[in-house]
Amino acid sequence: MTKPVIHVGFDDSWRDTGALEWALQESLLRQEPLQAVHVIDERIRTIAGVPPDLVDDQATELVNTVQTYLDERRDKAGGPGLGEGLDGSPDDGEGVLDHEAELMVGPPARTLTEAAAESRMLVVGRRGMGTFQRLLIGSTSEAVVSRTTVPVVIVPDRWKPSDHAGAVVVALDQGDDGAPVLEFAITAARERKVPVRIVHVFDLPGLYGWEAVNVDDGLRERAERHFENVVAEWQQKYPDVDFEVDVRRGHRVDGVLNGAAKADAQLLVVGAHHHARVAAAFLGSVTRGVLHHAACPLAVVPV
Repeated sequence: MTKPVIHVGFDDSWRDTGALEWALQESLLRQEPLQAVHVIDERIRTIAGVPPDLVDDQATELVNTVQTYLDERRDKAGGPGLGEGLDGSPDDGEGVLDHEAELMVGPPARTLTEAAAESRMLVVGRRGMGTFQRLLIGSTSEAVVSRTTVPVVIVPDRWKPSDHAGAVVVALDQGDDGAPVLEFAITAARERKVPVRIVHVFDLPGLYGWEAVNVDDGLRERAERHFENVVAEWQQKYPDVDFEVDVRRGHRVDGVLNGAAKADAQLLVVGAHHHARVAAAFLGSVTRGVLHHAACPLAVVPV
């Protein structure tokens, strides 16, 4: 059973990365508590010249600092309600939420994914800038995405809530089961009161010559009809959500990124197929490419 808790990983660069701030915003939107986790890479303790006690003391100080910050944010946001939640019930504000920061030891990617295995989502930064950069953020973001069984949100450096104001964009293929990906995107769009914009990118094999124009038109029309039908089905379930469809031809990674940029996306959502019996599952080339280059927060949803 999924626990209504949002996990976020942080290291000593947390003030410069956007992961903690994005997680706090999502916590406020969902009215769900935050569990902030700092992981000591156990290998750091074996480095010659680095006393293990020093590593532990610095990590403990870091966790205490983040806990103080979370408490201050909670107290500052307390008071009158913020309106209505997604279900129409009163929204009491962030003050009712108990955010916690904790310290763990182990391989960062595995430790984080195990800690968040039954939670709502896991949030990490795309690059770390701190002294122990390899402890967590950046060096392990792709490994976390590969291992996770819950949605992972990767937040660019220095993200701020004012960076983007557009739709929630979701990248879909015609042959995939997009239900988990769309559910996540729709929830995020309803929280933010913005449309869901479906982006589908197709390309033509190099073997097409002068017939490429006709083939292009045919593929585009079929894709547009397919996603119009998809929208019609989901619109019945979520009549309060506005849906848009953007079908474009080109390189898939570039097409997804350009579609998100055109929409000024607040969040880009993609799916990831994990291979059973593989400790670190392989990511698709599109997911990996978007992960490294997205200018807005990226949610990778296991399907």
